[in-house]
Amino acid sequence: MKHIINHPKVEVLIAKTDEFIEKIGYTEHGRRHAKLVSTIAYQILKQLDFPTRDQKLAEIAGYLHDVGNAINRINHAQTGAVIVYDLLNELNFNINDTVDVCGAIGNHHEDEGSPVNFIAAALIIADKSDVHKTRVRNVKDTLIDIHDRVNWAVEKSFVHVKPKEKIIALELTIDKKTSSIMEFLEIFMTRMKMCTKAAEFLECKFEVYINKNKIL
Repeated sequence: MKHIINHPKVEVLIAKTDEFIEKIGYTEHGRRHAKLVSTIAYQILKQLDFPTRDQKLAEIAGYLHDVGNAINRINHAQTGAVIVYDLLNELNFNINDTVDVCGAIGNHHEDEGSPVNFIAAALIIADKSDVHKTRVRNVKDTLIDIHDRVNWAVEKSFVHVKPKEKIIALELTIDKKTSSIMEFLEIFMTRMKMCTKAAEFLECKFEVYINKNKIL
């Protein structure tokens, strides 16, 4: 994993992704997001006792999943899959591992993606669960932009895997003075539905808790 994170091309892709995404007014998509999604995707499969191979590939897919944004935002998942295919091929990755990672990356976005394998399912949940105030770039815009406002309201976000109960739960602490639960549902319901589908692929149930109250 270290040789991928520290690869010169990956460093440029992550940096440019965050730079370009900022220019069009989106929340943080840099190293913080990449590392967090990578860790969560890995932990989901580890705690559910999936094969070590899938755990490691989920970790890789999580770190690289958004690099397509360095080229274009629309269809960035598919662009990213092509970029990562070339990168992993250059690093002499096993072709089966490469295709599984790229399949996961190409299917992580809610507009066109689907959990095509275990790696994709873990990646989807990890990516969509990253809602937090640290992703907001311009606090002043929280009064205008609903996405910034909802993210700014989230003081704590945690993905809790319960292997025995076969539950994957997103637990959020929200400052309701900043944003309401209804606003969260307004912009995240499509993503939460995708997480539900991904959890089912892992033979689990997806739940969402806000301020310790179950809402999904």
